[in-house]
Amino acid sequence: MKFELQREELLKPLQTTIGVVERRQTMPILANVLFQVDGDRFWITGTDLEIEMVAQGVCVAESNGSATVSGRKLLDIVRSLPEGATVQCSVDNDRLAIRAKRSRFSLATLPVTDFPVSRTQEGEIRLSLDQGRLKSLFDLTQFSMAHQDVRFYLNGLLLDLRPGLLRAVATDGHRLSMAETVLDSGLNETRQLIIPRKGILELQKLLGEGDIELQISGNQIGASMNGIRFTSKLVDGRFPDYEKVIPPHLPRTLIVNRLELRQALSRAAILSNEKFRGVRLSLDKEGVTIRAHNAEQEEAEEFLAGNYQGDPMEIGFNVNYILEPLAVLSSESVRLQFSDANGSCVITAVDTASPAVPSSHVVMPMRL
Repeated sequence: MKFELQREELLKPLQTTIGVVERRQTMPILANVLFQVDGDRFWITGTDLEIEMVAQGVCVAESNGSATVSGRKLLDIVRSLPEGATVQCSVDNDRLAIRAKRSRFSLATLPVTDFPVSRTQEGEIRLSLDQGRLKSLFDLTQFSMAHQDVRFYLNGLLLDLRPGLLRAVATDGHRLSMAETVLDSGLNETRQLIIPRKGILELQKLLGEGDIELQISGNQIGASMNGIRFTSKLVDGRFPDYEKVIPPHLPRTLIVNRLELRQALSRAAILSNEKFRGVRLSLDKEGVTIRAHNAEQEEAEEFLAGNYQGDPMEIGFNVNYILEPLAVLSSESVRLQFSDANGSCVITAVDTASPAVPSSHVVMPMRL
C-alpha cells in the first residue's frame, strides 16, 4: 500500500472516526483504525465493537492495500503537520511510514485480519430525512439520557417510528425530554429502537446539511451521509411507556421570557447546594420568585415577572433539569405547567408559528 494526499484530506476522516476509538481497550486492535486504499479512494474505519464509523477520502495511490495503525497517534501526527502539506504513506514490514516535507514517522501496525468489521445487515426499514431535523431531535432530548444507570435501557435514546412521525425520547428517571418531527417517507409500520448514548453523541457530531439515509435491521441501525457510514448496535431492552409520564391535567401555567428565566436561574444556582442543586419556585399572579440556599446559610433570591394562571404554589427542582431545556429551546417565551406542589413540571416553547420539531420536557420536583 502506497499513496499520497493533502494533509486536510487525511485529517477530516481521521477526526470523524476517532470518536468511537476508546483510549483504553481490552483488545489492542481496538485502539487502531483500519486504513483501506483502492484506486483514488481510501476508507478509515474505527470501532469499539458496539459502534462503527467509516469515513472516506480522496488520494493518489501507487498501490492498493490495507493496514491498521494507532488512531490517536496517527491523528496527532497529521494534526501537527503544517497546513497544505503533502503526506506520503506506505506500508513496509509491518510499519506505516509517513513523510511530509522534512518530517518522517514510522508507526507499528497490527494484522488487518484481527480488525473486527461489522457485518452489514439488510435493512428491514429504510427511510430518508433531513439531517437538520434529526439533529434538532437529538439536541432537544439527548441531555436527558441516563449515564451508567443500572437500568441499561435508559442509557440511550428511544426512536419511536410511527406512520408519518418520528419521535425521540430520553429519560434518566428524574426528567424526560420528547421531540417529534413529521416523516415524509411512506413508512406504514410502528417500531421502537434504543440507540446507545455514545452512538447518539457521535452521530450528533456528524449531522449537518443534506439528507441522511437510515437503515434499521434486527439489532442494529445504520446511517449514511456525506461520505460517512455509521453503524451502531441497538440496546436490547424495553423502554418505559413514556406517554404515561406526561401529566394529562395541568391547571397551573406560567408563561415567561425564556432568556430572562435562564439567567435568573443561573444566578440563583450560584448559592444552591453543590450536591443537590435545588432551587425553590414561588408562583403567584405577579410572576415567579426563585430562591436558593446552601449549607453555609447563604441565600439568593430572584424575582421575574410573568403571566401566571392558577392558585399560588411553591415547588422545588434541581436547577440543572430546568436550565438544560431552556438552553436548547429557541422560542422567546416558554410555558411551564404544573399540577400541584408534588407533581411534575412540563416545559414547552411558546411559538407563534408551528415549529418543525416541537418538544416537551417533563421535570420531577424535589423536596427542599
